[in-house]
Amino acid sequence: MKSIITLPATSGALAFDGEPSDAELDAIELEMPLILAEVDLLDADIMTLDRPATELDERRIRRARRRVLVERRDLTNRVGLALTGGAA
Repeated sequence: MKSIITLPATSGALAFDGEPSDAELDAIELEMPLILAEVDLLDADIMTLDRPATELDERRIRRARRRVLVERRDLTNRVGLALTGGAA
């Protein structure tokens, strides 16, 4: 019968300390405006779940949708510039 020997993790990639890396924190920070815009849209949608949407609710939802689109566009442009080095 052969015994199975567990080897210690020799790579830093295998070790997980439970905390996000600096790169992950930077990515979250880069995406934060979009995340907040999506939360605002979700809040606007939730407010109309149990009652008919008023004109004010409809404007709030439209404004939140536009903000999400703007933030998605801006994030795409920022990430695109970072990947291409910003050369135009």
